[in-house]
Amino acid sequence: MSVVEKTNTAEFENKVLKSDKPVLVDFWAEWCGPCRTLGPVLDEVATELGDDAVIVKVNVDEDGDLAQKYGIRGIPTMIFFKDGEAAKTLVGIQPKEEIKKTLQELA
Repeated sequence: MSVVEKTNTAEFENKVLKSDKPVLVDFWAEWCGPCRTLGPVLDEVATELGDDAVIVKVNVDEDGDLAQKYGIRGIPTMIFFKDGEAAKTLVGIQPKEEIKKTLQELA
């Protein structure tokens, strides 16, 4: 069973860029209502996909440099990575099936 982990600048390279699985990075903040709505959806996706994908969260208030590096203008923003490269970006709350489908396409 996979769980959604938090990550930060120090861990980003190992957890995201060097992963051999597709990775979804959720850029979010504590104060963001839509971000809190999306959280349980990502937990379900992580559970359903198990070890086939990695899902991590980056708090934009704590790691603003990462948010800036990836051009985050609004949250929640999900960036999907494959082989260390950003492959797709989804902004705002998305349906669980869309998130799962995107991760499965990158696998």
